[in-house]
Amino acid sequence: MYLVAIAWAYVALMMAAAEATSPQGTLLGAFVTLMLYGVLPLGLLLYILGTPGRKRRRRAAELAAESPSEGDAGGHTAARPTERLAPEREEA
Repeated sequence: MYLVAIAWAYVALMMAAAEATSPQGTLLGAFVTLMLYGVLPLGLLLYILGTPGRKRRRRAAELAAESPSEGDAGGHTAARPTERLAPEREEA
């Protein structure tokens, strides 16, 4: 996905450079070309294609926020990995 976006950005940049260096071209025309052919379509494309990843990250964050407060199936709060208890030793 990013390879196509980089290639499209390169082509749009070259179009803007050609517009700016052309005898009939202007810097304003180059800026408009860069915005309308490069930045706006790429921004929209990357936003749309990034939607599944954003949903996945949001869902994972919600599950991570809910899991410590829910506890385990026995009704006890699950121990965190840093709070493990040492095994008890029996006296002989």
